[in-house]
Amino acid sequence: MAKLTQDELLAQFEEMTLIELSEFVKAFEDKFDVEAAAAAPVVVAGAAGGAAAEAVEEQDEFDVVLTGAGDKKIQVIKVVRELTSLGLKEAKDLVDGTPKPVLEKVAKDAAAKAKEQLEAAGAAVEVK
Repeated sequence: MAKLTQDELLAQFEEMTLIELSEFVKAFEDKFDVEAAAAAPVVVAGAAGGAAAEAVEEQDEFDVVLTGAGDKKIQVIKVVRELTSLGLKEAKDLVDGTPKPVLEKVAKDAAAKAKEQLEAAGAAVEVK
């Protein structure tokens, strides 16, 4: 059996899924009676860079957080009412109690549109 170089081993690890890598680490620990403590996760994370990137999902839900009402508080309250269907008192309380989320778990385009409307009314907004 030919001996693999370190680069060849790393190339093999890059093709493995995270589950396959986890099973390999367990088998390695059993075979050589060792415990992969701090060093193994670093190696696994480095070797599985491509697989780890695939496992991370793109964020698809955003929160629109009002961080300040600005000078045109009444305009901001009107926009908050349009976006949330809150009553006048509830919208005013939300604007007065900043920072508060206006919309939670909305799509990226809806969050961007809400941010644009609130900023046009003079509010300070964050999208998380």
